[in-house]
Amino acid sequence: MSKQVVEKLKEHFSTLVLGDVEYRGETTVTVERSEIVKICTFLRDDCGYNFLSDLCGVDYLGRTPRFEVVYNMYNLTDKTRLRVKVLVREESPSVDTVSGVWSTANWHERECWDLMGITFKGHPDMRRILMPADWVGFPLRKDYPLQGPDREPYQGRLS
Repeated sequence: MSKQVVEKLKEHFSTLVLGDVEYRGETTVTVERSEIVKICTFLRDDCGYNFLSDLCGVDYLGRTPRFEVVYNMYNLTDKTRLRVKVLVREESPSVDTVSGVWSTANWHERECWDLMGITFKGHPDMRRILMPADWVGFPLRKDYPLQGPDREPYQGRLS
């Protein structure tokens, strides 16, 4: 089923599909970041992916582009999964919000911004969700200090 969805996606968005991979029965499609709302709307309305089960950011420190946003979606009728990725540059870590496509994206995008620093343009309520409101930095970035900002590195047991 997922192969058919990938072909349908390529048929409708030929220039926006950057690649696809099937590994261990799971399908992943990488698409152009600028049209993620249009692609997600198509996947929901025309392909039946009516549930966004997860959305997360991935940090590939040292690689260009540095970040990825990963959308894990599920078709409740066919019981099939699809993973969609967009590549995000370090200089402008932002993606259009898909909270208008799946309302569950609202909290997932807030969590991704809170921990990775990837902004979701057009999000209705972009504020911290897990960290305190005055927290500085994004703790899941690979270059974030392990002990937190302005703290001495852990020296091991003192006794």
